[in-house]
Amino acid sequence: MKLTLGFSPCPNDTFIFDAMVHGIMDTKGISFDYVMEDVETLNRWAEKGKLDITKLSYNTFLHTVQQYALLHSGSALGKGVGPLLISKKPLDLANIAGFKIAIPGINTTANLLLSLAFPQAKNKTEIVFSEIEERVLSGEFDAGLIIHESRFTYTQKGLNKLIDLGDWWENTVNAAIPLGGIVIRRSFDKALCATVDGIIKESLLYSWKNYPVLSDFVIQNSQEMEEDVMRKHINLYVNEYSTDLGEEGRKAILTLFEKAKQGGLLKQNVSAENIFY
Repeated sequence: MKLTLGFSPCPNDTFIFDAMVHGIMDTKGISFDYVMEDVETLNRWAEKGKLDITKLSYNTFLHTVQQYALLHSGSALGKGVGPLLISKKPLDLANIAGFKIAIPGINTTANLLLSLAFPQAKNKTEIVFSEIEERVLSGEFDAGLIIHESRFTYTQKGLNKLIDLGDWWENTVNAAIPLGGIVIRRSFDKALCATVDGIIKESLLYSWKNYPVLSDFVIQNSQEMEEDVMRKHINLYVNEYSTDLGEEGRKAILTLFEKAKQGGLLKQNVSAENIFY
């Protein structure tokens, strides 16, 4: 059986999926036809139901829960992992309504958090996440919403942190931040979903077993990232929630759905029973 699979070229995703997409481990008779794209492309594809299994932002999952069910393995959640709003010079957040802000995608969880924290921030432009720092430095934007490895590089470029939206979320709701999850077509039977879930978990455990060695797959797709940044990226975004969401992770996801609904960003009622497979 062959299933289509989408994930990003970021080290946390390639680290998780390496063993299973390359047949290094037992995949229970399933092969994976995989594609790597930036998260916002994957989000748009998820809205169209393009892939069988895909990484997506939890913000997008809010709106695709009728098509996809969440797997328990492979997610990016955590504390201290949230998006940062940065600028070239210090700015007063009281004036954020007037800021021109570069965001990594309208459907990203980063943008959801920004919308929840500052609903008055409306002047946003979607930019590929890896270009945001430079576009802020050039003066094209007043502020930028950064994710992924940009957390580790913005200070080196002389940029200022206006707010850590991860800290804002954690202090507001006392829960981990759900950034990205792995979902599977809801039309698949539960046995297949459980099998894929187990394969992802085993693939991740295989990578940890061989760590700190980084595979060629991780290195070659790291977009010229320095090795220490790769390791910081993996150590931050691949954690206990990635192996299995657990009760705390599931609670955090339900909290995100509830806060989105309270903020008028989600029209449907969603319960734990219709999030997972």
